[in-house]
Amino acid sequence: MTDLSGLELYSFWRSSAAYRIRVALALKGLHAKTHAINLEQGEQLQPAFLAVNPQGAVPALIVPGHPPITQSLAILEFLDETAPTPPLLPADPFGRARVRSLASLMVADTHPLVVPRMRKYLTTTGGFDMDAWRAWQMQWFGAGMRTLEKRLANDPETGAFCHGDAVTMADICVMSVNAVMRVFKIAFDDIPTVDRIVARCAALDAFANADPFKQPGAPAQ
Repeated sequence: MTDLSGLELYSFWRSSAAYRIRVALALKGLHAKTHAINLEQGEQLQPAFLAVNPQGAVPALIVPGHPPITQSLAILEFLDETAPTPPLLPADPFGRARVRSLASLMVADTHPLVVPRMRKYLTTTGGFDMDAWRAWQMQWFGAGMRTLEKRLANDPETGAFCHGDAVTMADICVMSVNAVMRVFKIAFDDIPTVDRIVARCAALDAFANADPFKQPGAPAQ
């Protein structure tokens, strides 16, 4: 059995990916010492952090005696395998595939288009001003959330949460993108199923306590 005491998490207050890990740790009753890495000040590119994650990205989870674990989905899967209660994936293979698909829609197809390094490239090399960047955010957050709405609405597998009536990895990933949308004051009025699930998750302590504005380094609202 894996010893999950002494965990450490490298994080940034508004990182969507780090948010996912905070929620999963809370749901499973685990604690990790947090190291705040300021992505806006370039701390992720300092040698000390590059030794942890050569990609220069958060999150990174440290389990004492083992190499760092990076990439949020890999960390979520690791936590689910080593601390299986409550499960973040359904018991049946079709359910697991559906949850992983919904999670990937958020994590692989939506989130990468709006991360700080994308903004930096577009505004320094791609000729974007801040209005163009805002339009980019609206386009790709909107595309992801509207696709998610189509996936969830009227699907019998959708329940109180994205899959049935228990929180899964899909809900964590949806909420992680929603959390960043709130930071940037982005909202859409045509995703009622998503909004219902978001409200249901937001009422749970694990999600509420992971709120970006409650993290070390967050600005006052």
